[in-house]
Amino acid sequence: MTESPSVPTIPLNDGHSIPAVGLGTYGLNGADGTAAVVSAIDSGYRLLDTALNYKNEREVGEGVRAASVDRADLFVTTKLPGRHHGYDETLASFDESLAGLGLDYVDLYLIHWPNPRVDKYVDAWRAMVELRRRGVVRSIGVSNFTTAHLDRLIAETDAAPAVNQIELHPRFPQAAMRDYHAKHGIVTESWSPLAKGSDVTSTPVVTAIANRLGVTPTQVVLRWHVELGAVPIPKSADASRQRENLDVFGFALTADDVAAISALESGRLWDADPDTHEEF
Repeated sequence: MTESPSVPTIPLNDGHSIPAVGLGTYGLNGADGTAAVVSAIDSGYRLLDTALNYKNEREVGEGVRAASVDRADLFVTTKLPGRHHGYDETLASFDESLAGLGLDYVDLYLIHWPNPRVDKYVDAWRAMVELRRRGVVRSIGVSNFTTAHLDRLIAETDAAPAVNQIELHPRFPQAAMRDYHAKHGIVTESWSPLAKGSDVTSTPVVTAIANRLGVTPTQVVLRWHVELGAVPIPKSADASRQRENLDVFGFALTADDVAAISALESGRLWDADPDTHEEF
């Protein structure tokens, strides 16, 4: 994958690399969803994040084929749903996802949630290692895993995830998880990076930084993720907003700015503790 002119990449622990900002696609469905994916690619996005449970893998694949960018220059992520945990089930689920996308391979395949009560995520992980060996997946990772879940994966399979996609925003900075990831060579990816439904972008600390730098509050929050070394995946179907969300590499925050934004911490926005929350 070659680097987008506007978006740098971050190296992964398997020799591949991931764009530093991506497009979240949850809720982007139908013809409008495909159009949003094409618009994002044309605006400079190279990372596209979907999941079997989003019911839009077809739209993302159509957007990839319709865009004026080579497939090799794009980074497509999809995810394994909880109902398909298990070794054989994971292999079959991936085939379903690949057919839905209409692609020859996926750049990153994630376990969407650990669902520890079911206790099949290690078996699913072994299947993902096999998919990587076959070459139909370039990189493998997880989503919403805790340090205990990660410790178990690594101990039982000797294969560390390349990525852990977690809830991460100024209301929930996840310092301990980010530290763990850094120590184990795992890239942190941020879902809900703008803390949707909260007042983060209108807080005085964020608006003051935006006014000082001559950028938007949204850009300040996304740049905060970049400064942390995390990969945010904001969702937008609007072309101008997509471009705004991507335009965060022409300015920088100070260490004091980053600390002030991190001090907005108040906890998870949703009841989605990976130790108890399950999705199938």
